[in-house]
Amino acid sequence: MSSVQAARVPKVRSLRRTLVAYLMIGCLIPLLFVCLLTYSSISSILTGKIQTGIGAGLKQEADRLENALNNLDFASKQFALDGQIVDELSAYLQERKIYRKSQLMDSINAKMNLVNFTNPYLGLTAYILPDASDSVLFSNLSMERSFDAGKLPLFVEKNGAKYYGPHKTMYYNSNNLVFSEIRSVQVQGERQAYIYLETNYDLFVKVLSRQSYGMNVVHLLVSQQGTVTAVENERLPDSVLEAVRAERTRSLFRAGDYHLFRYVSPQGWQLVAAVPESSFNGEIYSWIRKMIVLGLSTLVFAALLAFLIWKQVYRPLRKVNVEIVRLAENRTSPVAFTQVEEFDFVLSNFQTMKDKVNELIAAVARNEKQKSRFEIEKLLSQINPHFLHNTLNTVQWLARMNGQKEIDKLVTLLVKVLHYNLGKTSLIVTVRDEIDAMSNYMELQRIRYDYEFEFHVIAEEEILRMPVPRFLLQPLVENAIYHGLSERNGRIEVSVVPSGPDHALLKVEDNGAGLDPQEIARLLSEENEGVKRRGMGIGLSYVNGMLRRFYGEGTRLMIESEPGRGTSVSIRIPRRIADDLEEERLSG
Repeated sequence: MSSVQAARVPKVRSLRRTLVAYLMIGCLIPLLFVCLLTYSSISSILTGKIQTGIGAGLKQEADRLENALNNLDFASKQFALDGQIVDELSAYLQERKIYRKSQLMDSINAKMNLVNFTNPYLGLTAYILPDASDSVLFSNLSMERSFDAGKLPLFVEKNGAKYYGPHKTMYYNSNNLVFSEIRSVQVQGERQAYIYLETNYDLFVKVLSRQSYGMNVVHLLVSQQGTVTAVENERLPDSVLEAVRAERTRSLFRAGDYHLFRYVSPQGWQLVAAVPESSFNGEIYSWIRKMIVLGLSTLVFAALLAFLIWKQVYRPLRKVNVEIVRLAENRTSPVAFTQVEEFDFVLSNFQTMKDKVNELIAAVARNEKQKSRFEIEKLLSQINPHFLHNTLNTVQWLARMNGQKEIDKLVTLLVKVLHYNLGKTSLIVTVRDEIDAMSNYMELQRIRYDYEFEFHVIAEEEILRMPVPRFLLQPLVENAIYHGLSERNGRIEVSVVPSGPDHALLKVEDNGAGLDPQEIARLLSEENEGVKRRGMGIGLSYVNGMLRRFYGEGTRLMIESEPGRGTSVSIRIPRRIADDLEEERLSG
């Protein structure tokens, strides 16, 4: 039992912890709303700024790269289509005299140097004979002799030329990355020649510049054929490279932990900038760190504020507690106030409660003095029924002694009726008990009316064992006697039978004068004064009340009657409640 009670004890909350929690919530919720609002705004602004900046920078770099390729195209056309230099190259290839070949070589080198001098964006320039053992015919700089154009990464083809890159320069004293172009030169004869041009040694570095973005950016070049030809200074995950190769339409997309920005050139090649997530959201992460510091500072401030408020609350609380403890020691002493308005209001009500408690204690003392008088009156009220029973038993004994059988019978019936009505019988009885008591009552009434009416009972055995509230039938037969029997040869029939599988029907019928609807309504609303005028009667209102109490609103007392054709009063009660009534009867 103790464990069950302990389990039902409600969880006690600390006012101090609750106060701290509420203050922290009150401080953090506005901060949280501010953070959400500012985060949404800052994220939108920063994301838009970064995307716009990277897009603009990417466009500038792509324009510089396109200009570099256009410059290569312009210069290559000078070397491949200019009639004078092409004629000299054709003559050089066909000349057999060494002196003349030397003169042509000097003239060609001079023209090549002149073009390179007037085009500072050009680097290495060379005429190539692909079918010769020494393929490099002329060059302005020292060039690696093992030149193979098939090993260079093809970038784009346009205007009859092929562009490669970025790749390591063919100038053997340098490791710079360059773009190059090869264009066919239409020389006379059967031999084939090409002009090979490279961009300046530092052009690639100038074209792709990280400093213009203000963050870590990795450049990728995608050729006209969709091949990634270069990744700037950093190895990217394969998933990013696959996404770049697969995605060829969107200008902005994501792959792994990178944001990718794409520029597609009209010539078919692409320039892609890959920005790591950490760099892209760097300013947002910085803002989040500041907000975390602000949140922690707010928590510390809320805790300090809660502590100060608690100190202001705790002292008056202690005084209130002292007054509560003093109540057990001295109920009449006045309370001491705290000079805090809210707590003084509570103490004022506490003082009022003390005064009422004192009044109630005095009233209890007065009631205790009257308790003995109430007990005596209770004993006297119990003595009267006992005296009446004893007196009737004496009359019954004298009647038997003198051979007065009718008086003996009358007194015996009266004793049984009084025992049932005034005894300590439970409120719940069986139908058999109810019929027995009703039969005794009806026999008394027949004696009183000189046997002017007949009385019959029809009962099923299974219904006789069913428990019902006490005094359900007696008010019905009483009303049948008073309202239904106005002539001799009257008949009252009581039937207690099943009504379907789940109900029982209790019916009282008479062959009297019958009732009109107004009289039926008056009987169903019968008041206590009418009951008192009938002595033993209890009234139909009592029956309705018992039905509502034990069977609910679904069960009612029903009266069917017509003037001159008698009256039928019936009660249809559910048998499913019988178990509950039986338990109440046994406990009663």
